[in-house]
Amino acid sequence: MRLTRELDLRKLNSSTKYPSIPTYHSLGDRGSLLEEIVSFDGQPLLATEKVDGTNSRIIVMPDGCYLIGSREELLHAKGDLVHNPALGIVETLKPVADRISSAYQSPEGTITTIYLETYGGKTTAAAKQYTSRREFGYRVFDVNRVPISQLDNELEAISTWRENSGQDFLTESALTEFAETMQLELTPRVAMVDSIPTTIEDTHDWLKSTIQKTLVALDAAAGGRSEGLVVRTVDRKRIAKIRFEDYERHAKRLKKQKS
Repeated sequence: MRLTRELDLRKLNSSTKYPSIPTYHSLGDRGSLLEEIVSFDGQPLLATEKVDGTNSRIIVMPDGCYLIGSREELLHAKGDLVHNPALGIVETLKPVADRISSAYQSPEGTITTIYLETYGGKTTAAAKQYTSRREFGYRVFDVNRVPISQLDNELEAISTWRENSGQDFLTESALTEFAETMQLELTPRVAMVDSIPTTIEDTHDWLKSTIQKTLVALDAAAGGRSEGLVVRTVDRKRIAKIRFEDYERHAKRLKKQKS
């Protein structure tokens, strides 16, 4: 078995980063939206709340070690005396990682990465929408498994592989089962739909009718505004984000152009 401390941590970091999620309508110049959309090929879609926090990772290794990371870098490893305090990620997720590692071991030759949104506190400008007391919360939004042999490739090749859908994400049913077994809360499942609108204006209207307030506020005095939705096929092969900010900015630009 390959031990975590013998691995190239740069490659481990790259292979477990979360890939970029495209916007449902493509972004044009200066944040304007284009009519081009992500195609879901007529498949049923799951809409989940997009929580505005900081992308975080718990990486579970087959030798029993775990690491905690932000979107871009590794912050802590199991047993380390020192950790990076950035954005409160480690303080929030270390008890979770300890509990998971005591109950779950990643299959031999496989790296399991749990992706979470750590929110509230001082994570982002939107933190006040979730808490009035600077509390932290977290929700799981994806889990994937990567062969440890992927780390034998060059860094550039790993990055290209990752951004071209190389990682193997759990399907919705497998993700739900994993979360229940590990006693983890997922981002709220808002709706199952057969399709979503294709025009920019209709999509904005659909977004407003589907979710208005966040479903993960940490106290009643929080602002309560939702960032939007993430829409995916149940097999997790296709995914896109639909954010209020993008559609509101687009509508504002159109109004300005007409005036």
